[in-house]
Amino acid sequence: MFMRFKAFGLAAGLFLFVLTNQALAQSASFGFENVEALARDLAAKPFEDNQGQVPQVLRDISYDQWRDIRFDPEKSLWRDEKLPFELQFFHPGLFYDRTVAINIIDKDAPTRLDFDTTAFNYGGNDFAGQIPADMGYAGFRIHSAINTKKYLDEFLVFLGASYLRAVGKGHHYGLSARGLAVDTAEATGEEFPFFKEFWIVKPGKKDKSIVIYALLDSRRVTGAFRFDATPGAETVMDVQSAIFLREPVARLGIAPLTSMFIFGENSNPRVSDDFRPEVHDSDGLMARFENEEWLWRPLQNPKTLAVNVFNAPNIRGMGLMQRDTDFDNYLDLEARYEARPSAWVEPKGDWGPGQLHLVQIPSPEEIHDNIVSFWAPDARPEPGKPLRFDYRTRWTSPQRVTSPEGQVVFTRTAKGKGERSRLFVLEFAGGKLDDLPDDAALDANVWIGEGGKLLEKRVYKNQVTGHWRLAFEIEPDASSGLSLVLSDKRPFIEMRATLQHGMAPLTETWSYAIKL
Repeated sequence: MFMRFKAFGLAAGLFLFVLTNQALAQSASFGFENVEALARDLAAKPFEDNQGQVPQVLRDISYDQWRDIRFDPEKSLWRDEKLPFELQFFHPGLFYDRTVAINIIDKDAPTRLDFDTTAFNYGGNDFAGQIPADMGYAGFRIHSAINTKKYLDEFLVFLGASYLRAVGKGHHYGLSARGLAVDTAEATGEEFPFFKEFWIVKPGKKDKSIVIYALLDSRRVTGAFRFDATPGAETVMDVQSAIFLREPVARLGIAPLTSMFIFGENSNPRVSDDFRPEVHDSDGLMARFENEEWLWRPLQNPKTLAVNVFNAPNIRGMGLMQRDTDFDNYLDLEARYEARPSAWVEPKGDWGPGQLHLVQIPSPEEIHDNIVSFWAPDARPEPGKPLRFDYRTRWTSPQRVTSPEGQVVFTRTAKGKGERSRLFVLEFAGGKLDDLPDDAALDANVWIGEGGKLLEKRVYKNQVTGHWRLAFEIEPDASSGLSLVLSDKRPFIEMRATLQHGMAPLTETWSYAIKL
């Protein structure tokens, strides 16, 4: 199932489009500079939310009614031409109460794509006669041959706000990306920019990539985007962007990713009584910093909102990963969580000073996306001047993006020996760890932040799996004033750990937080 209710209010990002520059239709050549000019012009004008083309009858339908509206695959754009890519479209309704303007660029010139009611089968619905002929689509999906040459599979979707999803070979849809995040987890509330117009370049018969331009808008920001998507064993998306501010914002989230984590191997007790051992689209935040340190932060479903910020100037890579790909750890034949892709973002060039943010929101159900990650720049542009961020997003398997050092295989936790102590058991594998003898004298560098105290630690070889295990126990620090605070009011205790041989670290940095 593709659609998931967004934790921050999906309907806030859906829209109605009014063409802002008719001259583009007669342009001899179209490119990113055209979309950037539109974004710059929009930023200089007051925001207008031109919503209203979607009739009330469609906004009032149920989820089952919306799903009963089916696009006819025989009406896929370019199917008759046997091109390497095909377009299919989403019908407005329910949460999708705004429409997008979609243009096709053929021979360098854009042409507006008209809405076609005959391209849909309305099933048991009886409102087809009430739909305006010029209503517009809610979004689109792109098909290409990623699993077999004989069939074009859906591999990329743009639907709702600035959300998009992609998969590589053998993957099922999981986490989402967004064009931009604005004031995520701020007390003033999040603003949801939306893609209001797309320009899709018609591919040639031998093209392996497809190009999409998008114009982003919201009350305080506008933006121009170019997406070059190349499907395959991993789907690679090169992104070019220019962001303009209408008004100041507290925080701009660049290359945001949105995912879901309900419970996993580190959840104790689990959130619900469920036959499945784990339920998540992603199980960890991975990052590569400018100093070549690699970080692994297992995800959690906290009882209260948790926001973690990592200093990350000129970050080299970041992503929400589904590192666990063992079906036996999920047992879900419908959701197939073990086949969900990881998304790894690689900045192009130096992004300058900034921070990596991880937002984890309490959630009782898997229908909600409750995990958000993004990079936030320290700089804020002056009105009329763009912030430019180019990057590559790889929708991939975790084995394709790995630290050169040892990796965290799992994180497990349990009650410790003391009344308020906690036991952590981690396992590492890969890198130089695989070449060490079983009796190698390994140590662990374990750092416990304010409010906690390390009791003991031990590193030893797991003779069954060949991994290296770190077990350590912590308890509240009685000398810290935080130990006197009520348990539900205590802040999270931060922890970090690496395995090392002598003074040389052998693994990525494990990072975690807990309340005791």
